Amino acid sequence: MIPRDHRSRPIGRRDFLQLAAAGLAASAVPKALGSFGQAEPNRVDLPPLHDTKVEAKERTPGPSLAPSERVGFAVVGLGHLALGQVLPAFGNSKYARPVALVSGHRSKALKVAAQYGIGEKAIYDYSTFERMVDNPEIKVVYVILPNSMHAEYTIRAARIGKHVLCEKPMAVSVGEAERMIEACGAARVKLMLGYRSQYEPMDRAIVRMVGEGKLGRPLHFVSSNSQDEGDPGQWRLNRAMAGGGPLVDVGIYCINAARFLTGEEPTDVVAQTQQLPNDPRFREVESAVEFLLRFPSGFSAACNASYDCHRSQFFRLECSDGWAEMNPAFAYHGLSLRLGRPVDGVDTVTEVDVEAKDQFALELDHMSSCVLKDRLPHTGGAEGLQDMKIIAATYESARSGQRVPLAAPAPTRGPEPDLEG
Repeated sequence: MIPRDHRSRPIGRRDFLQLAAAGLAASAVPKALGSFGQAEPNRVDLPPLHDTKVEAKERTPGPSLAPSERVGFAVVGLGHLALGQVLPAFGNSKYARPVALVSGHRSKALKVAAQYGIGEKAIYDYSTFERMVDNPEIKVVYVILPNSMHAEYTIRAARIGKHVLCEKPMAVSVGEAERMIEACGAARVKLMLGYRSQYEPMDRAIVRMVGEGKLGRPLHFVSSNSQDEGDPGQWRLNRAMAGGGPLVDVGIYCINAARFLTGEEPTDVVAQTQQLPNDPRFREVESAVEFLLRFPSGFSAACNASYDCHRSQFFRLECSDGWAEMNPAFAYHGLSLRLGRPVDGVDTVTEVDVEAKDQFALELDHMSSCVLKDRLPHTGGAEGLQDMKIIAATYESARSGQRVPLAAPAPTRGPEPDLEG
């Protein structure tokens, strides 16, 4: 991480003249070595490299597995997320490769398969899904379907002995999420939820700072994840297919961030939903939701999610000795992290440079590593189930107008992911 201190003073005239003089002197120094490494006259001894100040250490990329040794994934569903983010991410992955597709549109699947070098025999539809049991290349099934289909295809994949990576939210009810966990446990296959932010470098940097006490004690979390959903006919506005409105789709990012950044679990929630009158988009789901989560330490999270306004994605974690803010947060690309804290008695805001990485590639590689090394995923079924319980309690609070208590869960996360950088 390379902090850029906003208090840095501008270069004055005297500084400029000194720098210019130094530059002229440097230009007059003859080369230290001639051809074939022979020393030239008037050689200048340069300082050793380890004493030279540099902005950041160069990182040598870790080894990538050969294609034949990578974990094979079947991508189930060829919507915008699969085509725009997940399939391209295999190109940035070190341990994963796409080996099969499942789609209800064969002509579309054939075009995509040709692009990614997938054979025609490895294209399945929803009625031939179980035939994947005969394809030994497929180790993991990545479910990227409308929320109401997550449980069915996770359970079907488990029954044919395939590990599952499932997009969030986990399901449309707590009961469905529990059945997914039971099915994967009975089949002894791994279940991982696609919480990409938990593998993203900036978010993980905040987790480290909180864990090391660099910001003090977490006190407040404020977050919004909103966007303008314009098509009244899309599945996200259909309650049966989505399981809810913006709370389950984009609000889950706020819920999960408050939990994983601090490592705490909420004790209760109070919420209210909004419904835009006479708007055809919101006949079945809320247009917006506001909710407050309280935690055992006194920490609180005030969050908003909506489908009726211009895109807004941010959070601020306020602590006793400073704050961390991501704006934008939750997005696929272009994230930004700032810190606010006192430095030498002066309040200082610092923009922090963290090397951006493909969040979906990190996610794919973690799941692949878990398969190769037989480890539990960091964001397993228990993590998804806990968010489903919080979502259910949030809707209950909005309906009743009362604060709804939440039971303390067993640990929800597996071992920390081993991510480079």
